Amino acid sequence: MAALMIQGCGSDVGKSVLVAGLCRLFANRGLTVRPFKPQNMSNNAAVTADGGEIGRAQALQAIACRVAPTVDMNPVLLKPQSDVGAQLVVRGQMAGTWKARGYQERKAALLGTVIESFRKLEAESDLVIVEGAGSPAEINLRANDIANMGFAIAADVPVVLVGDIDRGHVIAALVGAHAVLNNEDRAMIRGFLINKFRGDPSLFQDGRAEIVRRTGWPDLGMAPWLAAARRLPAEDAVVLDRAIAADGRKVRIVVPMLSRIANFDEFDALRSEPEVEFAFVPPGTALPGDADLVILPGTKATLADLAFLHAQGWDIDLAAHVRRGGRVLGVCGGYQMLGRRVSDPDGIEGAPESAEGLGLLDVETVMTGDKTLRPVTGRLAGGARFVGYEMHVGRTTGAVSPMLTFDDGVTDGAVSADGRVQGCYVHGLFDRAEARTALLAELGAASDGLDQAIRVDQALDEIAAMLEQSFDVPALAALAGLEFSR
Repeated sequence: MAALMIQGCGSDVGKSVLVAGLCRLFANRGLTVRPFKPQNMSNNAAVTADGGEIGRAQALQAIACRVAPTVDMNPVLLKPQSDVGAQLVVRGQMAGTWKARGYQERKAALLGTVIESFRKLEAESDLVIVEGAGSPAEINLRANDIANMGFAIAADVPVVLVGDIDRGHVIAALVGAHAVLNNEDRAMIRGFLINKFRGDPSLFQDGRAEIVRRTGWPDLGMAPWLAAARRLPAEDAVVLDRAIAADGRKVRIVVPMLSRIANFDEFDALRSEPEVEFAFVPPGTALPGDADLVILPGTKATLADLAFLHAQGWDIDLAAHVRRGGRVLGVCGGYQMLGRRVSDPDGIEGAPESAEGLGLLDVETVMTGDKTLRPVTGRLAGGARFVGYEMHVGRTTGAVSPMLTFDDGVTDGAVSADGRVQGCYVHGLFDRAEARTALLAELGAASDGLDQAIRVDQALDEIAAMLEQSFDVPALAALAGLEFSR
């Protein structure tokens, strides 16, 4: 079976986008393609149709392949809950909470699960494109590795190494990786790619030749800065400082950057709206007094981020915002914070504890051991249809006026008596144009009426076209075991 693995010289070198672009490129050529990432670490996750969760990047890559995401596309997912611990998700389901050191010692036991998922994808496709994690040059993590060379060798999948020229020192990054890898790992790398180049490509010809000379790896191409990638859902919080110009905007929407913010890509559609000035508010910065809507986002650790919110003084800013007549929307963990109380008697998120909420909604939440993971459809209170997903622990009770009604008749969320504060468990409310139009109308703004899925699909096609021009596609196909013409 045909497979190719894309590894990088570090995190955020563009592996996820390149894999998505290559998935769409080969799918556009008529191949049945599947994405795969053995191990991911992210709090930006997606729900699969069979009730599991995987990294957001693999869900995007499934879209690029024009198939529904499955849990086998990302069999091991780590969702950080603290600086030293993370929730472990195996084949879409919670499998406990692990400290970083303990996980490093035990992860080798997951290699069989990883290989099994990979083989399932292999059997149903013409080509599997695999994404690594971090960098194989982090040789201190090589023992028991399942994310990079440990997987590549176990599954016998050839590797292409990506260097990011935008961050600088790309020659040193690629040549340095060659220098520190052991002979067996080094032999798995069959070529390199340069990513995020700005300007005249001819200016780096000598640099690419030097990498070939020092490593012996074939040069498989250089991608330009892919502007269309800004329209794709991001997986890493490093992108949250992107500013949106305010010229001609009618309403201002802000989201405080909680320390464990999760699923923040659900706000991408708002960022694209021509009448919306959108911003993430970083720690150490007050919530702006002229905001029309403050959205409390999802979080991987509700109680910890409730304390973080108080430490930033954002609770005081929110109270003042509400007094001025501003609107507030809480999503998932943000919804839980808006209530009277959040309790975790069994220590689901950490040590057992309880804390007063913000008191803006007449609800209370108790954390529970079971996790709700499911796609949902329904209507907002005003009748507009939405499509989204639930991904949460905890049960919230006390709502009198629900925000949403699912198609099965079950209600979700709460709305304050004056209608200015509302919250729900559903992620993705802004992706469909109908629901987004209704929510923006409450603020006095119009929507462009475009489904977010259309924006993403167009961006994937643009990226695939750029990679077709920039990479040696026949050579990449040949490395994967395919015969492919230009």
